[in-house]
Amino acid sequence: MAKSHILGFPRIGADRELKKAIESYWKNDISKVELEAVGKQLRAKHWQQQIDAGLDFITVGDFAWYDQVLALSATLGVIPERHQQETITLDTLFNMARGSSPCCGQQAAACEMTKWFDTNYHYLVPELNEDQQFALSYNQLIEELQEAKALGFPIKANLLGPVSYLWLSKTNSDFDKLTLLPQLVATYKQLLANIAAEGVEWLQIEEPILVQDLTSEWQQALTTSYAELAKGSNKLLLTSYFGALGDNAELAFSLPVAGFHIDLSRAPEQLDTALALLPAHAILSAGIVNGRNIWRNDLAKSVRSLQQAKATLGARLWVASSCSLQHSPVDLDNETKLDTELKSWLAYATQKLTEVSTINALLNGDNSEKLTAQLTTRVTESTAVVASRATSSRIHNTAVKERVAAITDQDAQRHSSFTLRIASQQQELNLPLFPTTTIGSFPQTSDIRQTRNQFKQNIISQDQYITKMQAEIKDVVKRQEALGLDVLVHGEPERNDMVEYFGELLDGFAFSKNGWVQSYGTRCVKPPIIFGDISRPAPMTVAWSKYAQAQTNKLMKGMLTGPVTILCWSFTRDDISREEQTNQIALAIRDEVVDLEHAGIKVIQIDEPALREGLPLRKSEQQEYLDWSTKAFRISASGVRDNTQIHTHMCYCEFNDIMPSIAALDADVITIETSRSNMELLSAFTDFSYPNDIGPGVYDIHSPNVPSVEWMTQLITNASEYIDVARLWVNPDCGLKTRGWKETEAALKNMVTAAHHLRDTFSN
Repeated sequence: MAKSHILGFPRIGADRELKKAIESYWKNDISKVELEAVGKQLRAKHWQQQIDAGLDFITVGDFAWYDQVLALSATLGVIPERHQQETITLDTLFNMARGSSPCCGQQAAACEMTKWFDTNYHYLVPELNEDQQFALSYNQLIEELQEAKALGFPIKANLLGPVSYLWLSKTNSDFDKLTLLPQLVATYKQLLANIAAEGVEWLQIEEPILVQDLTSEWQQALTTSYAELAKGSNKLLLTSYFGALGDNAELAFSLPVAGFHIDLSRAPEQLDTALALLPAHAILSAGIVNGRNIWRNDLAKSVRSLQQAKATLGARLWVASSCSLQHSPVDLDNETKLDTELKSWLAYATQKLTEVSTINALLNGDNSEKLTAQLTTRVTESTAVVASRATSSRIHNTAVKERVAAITDQDAQRHSSFTLRIASQQQELNLPLFPTTTIGSFPQTSDIRQTRNQFKQNIISQDQYITKMQAEIKDVVKRQEALGLDVLVHGEPERNDMVEYFGELLDGFAFSKNGWVQSYGTRCVKPPIIFGDISRPAPMTVAWSKYAQAQTNKLMKGMLTGPVTILCWSFTRDDISREEQTNQIALAIRDEVVDLEHAGIKVIQIDEPALREGLPLRKSEQQEYLDWSTKAFRISASGVRDNTQIHTHMCYCEFNDIMPSIAALDADVITIETSRSNMELLSAFTDFSYPNDIGPGVYDIHSPNVPSVEWMTQLITNASEYIDVARLWVNPDCGLKTRGWKETEAALKNMVTAAHHLRDTFSN
């Protein structure tokens, strides 16, 4: 019989138990023993759910306390010198992630964080040096295998492969990191032997770089690596996802492994190629259930698409999720907010377990009377759901479609060039050298969260809610004035999330109550659900911004989220293109921008942190995306006068390779994350002359550390080597909602002091 499995399950818990426990541990409210007990309970629960759903394996190795790549770095002994200690512990991982030192309370920069391929999940980037030594140093995976074995579960282990791990790493000097591969593979062989010693037959070894463009050197790295790894007794399931193998298909299927997993959700066309290239002995794991979106699977269609493969392969065809389910919310049964019709269209991770096992059972032809009735019911329901969604009157809006169809190139252009605009803006805004600002949000205190919850639960009236939020805004404005910031923000106390807030005010979006997914560490988000055509029924931020501007004579910055980011951080429709959905959002944001300008807001920030994230993994597909995504941003920003200054913000992504497209946004000011990389990201400006103003983030807001004046002064001094000082802004690298007021004010005070020092230095 063919097998069914998933590539991974959400680790956070249906009620975000892991997040809550870790943050309690950081606050010293619970002990490490208590924290570890929560993790153990969650793992056991999730493993049991996989078996109860009818899967043939549980997946072990998908759990992480902060990030799976960070856990692997610890396993391999890849610990930056600033975080090294005699024994690697859980606290070592937290120090690396959050930016603190193993002793004496000394500051140590956190490891760089960036996006996991084209998802909104972030991983901690491994740091390698030329004389790097790898050694098994942290035993989490083996301990979890022992844990699962003691509970009697059928186990499939899960591990990121060595070539992808090396690809995702950074080096601290200019050397070819492939020279480290032989030693890395030798360490992997030891780890694989330890896995085999636990009696685990199958190892899901992931090489997601196989869906990217690889040079011959990296292709050869895969060949040589797996020639060595295949010498062990493990049955290796070589795993790719997030796209098609494409021109790497022949390479992948030539590797000496026992099985191959391919993503048939993102790239269904690759099934025929896989069947043609699959070795006679090998397993083919078909990733037919989408691990990255929440729409219910069309079970009948999935079975039809795999019937020929089943006829050819028999028991050598396995059924699986396309990728790890960590990118999906945990359990639809916990939802109480969604209406019945919309909820019937959806499947979260727990429901996807049943979808995988059902497709497999149907292909296997299981014919017990009870099971046949269950399967028939499931297929009938999914077919009816797909049909009802396609014909629902809630989805289509003729006026929106007509407005998108009428977009012209002129709609995506400012009136004048940046050179003319910036002169007009400087006259209007009268900003000093090295102007200071923040990225938008300020600490979201327990009082703020309580007020929002009370309003949602109708405990307080709308008037009471507005009064309390205005009091918070007034307080934030006073604090910023006291700190001496040049361009202020209203602090966003009314916003739960930078995408969710806007989605709740736009038509075409729906919101869950418990649709949490992990973004990084303990940071969880609830992506909006785009189910219909999108429009803005009323202004969304104007009243808050007007109130904030009325509290000060300083410039108040309006804060919006850009169309590409709203798209990328939502669960999107699968019945129309991403481009069309983005243009719908862009027009809604454009209306808001124009209304903010009419309300007297002279500086407007439209955040696009997800622009790079949405980039297709294959170069051949990237330019088309960059063309329509940058145009969508310009559509949102181009309805204003020259002297209205448009800002945008990007964080935690490698965008050096798309600098021309960043410039094509034509934002007057861009703020970016550079502090974790010590301004290394600005090296892109050596080869590309970025034309507009830029604010390289001078401190890492994800760390509790308060950076010194000297530290920030030096970072901006470093930045001045790449950017003319007349075009440099001084700001944190991201919003401050997750920080406390004490550290926030201390850090911003130092930041403003650093800016004044820089003005003294560079104006002389």
